[in-house]
Amino acid sequence: MNGAIPARNILITGANGVLGAATARYFLEHDAACKVHLGVRSRHERAQALAAEFPGRAHLCPLEVTHPAAWAQALDVIGTRSGPLNVLVNNAGYHEDALLASMTQVQWRGVLEANLDAVFHGCQAVLRPMMAQRWGRIVNVASLSALHSPAGQANYAAAKAGVLGLTQSLAKETARLGITVNAICPGHIEGALPAGWSEEQVKALRREMPMRRFAQPVEIAAVVFFLASPEASYITGAALKLDGGLL
Repeated sequence: MNGAIPARNILITGANGVLGAATARYFLEHDAACKVHLGVRSRHERAQALAAEFPGRAHLCPLEVTHPAAWAQALDVIGTRSGPLNVLVNNAGYHEDALLASMTQVQWRGVLEANLDAVFHGCQAVLRPMMAQRWGRIVNVASLSALHSPAGQANYAAAKAGVLGLTQSLAKETARLGITVNAICPGHIEGALPAGWSEEQVKALRREMPMRRFAQPVEIAAVVFFLASPEASYITGAALKLDGGLL
């Protein structure tokens, strides 16, 4: 580790979702010195409630992750409010499944922009303040689909596989600068399953799991917390599979 470790100033994108909110809460509950900025584009209710629960430590941060200018503006706001950012959790994203033969250009491009381009924009935006501090942590949320691509997810699987490639390449570029870059590949998470799934589909999938259950959001959040810690200083370029033994 290089010199004194600064207090963690954290931005979590997609903080309105199940995993994003759970990750933000984990940081806030386990590191009293940290400040967490809740990156959201729409549906602010969950993030607003978290900010109200942790006044002065959790802050709503409007952010359209696919726009580089929005990243620059968000970092300016964060810097004025709390100082330089030194932890980024790229969690925002979505999937829109379709067989490749019928997948539209909008479905392809939209999923690539939200899941891969957004990670590029975020990583590029935070590198300068992290380099100035000679310390930083970037955790990119990929997916098990990046390692085991299912039918009907060509766009999502390609985007998340791209996130793994970006992570490994950037990790090599920043390894001497005190900045680590890692990815996680979660499987199915309780509370974040596709809305259209029937109870029978959920039961059938659960039976396929060696643990016979899906991940609790806090179990994934705990791994993100560790990767963003000073103690994880020798882990970089990793892609951690968090799937309960499915693969």
